[in-house]
Amino acid sequence: QVQLVESGGGLVEAGDSLRLSCVVSGRTFNTYAMGWFRQDSGKERELVAAISWTGGRTYYVDSVKGRFTISRDNAKNTVYLEMNSLKPEDTALYYCAASRSNAPREAPEYVYWGQGTQVTVSS
Repeated sequence: QVQLVESGGGLVEAGDSLRLSCVVSGRTFNTYAMGWFRQDSGKERELVAAISWTGGRTYYVDSVKGRFTISRDNAKNTVYLEMNSLKPEDTALYYCAASRSNAPREAPEYVYWGQGTQVTVSS
């Protein structure tokens, strides 16, 4: 089975930084593109960032460009989301997910999902 476990969320103040981690168990981590999604109460799930199989291509939603960085370490089966200059509007439950596509942009393209880690940013 493939399992994804996120960590690193918490309660922080505006302007603070957090680094989310997602450890993936499985035999083919290097063949999956990885994404970070977020969903706040009453809002639809949003793709925040994604990274290709090899890490050569990345995607960021406009609202986080320049503040968030996605990266992966295939040797550790781990994907990261470095979040800087956090804003209250970044508050959400953050999920990592794995896709068999090399450039997934839609939730149905992601096959495996973690349970999520909560990020709350106070003003």
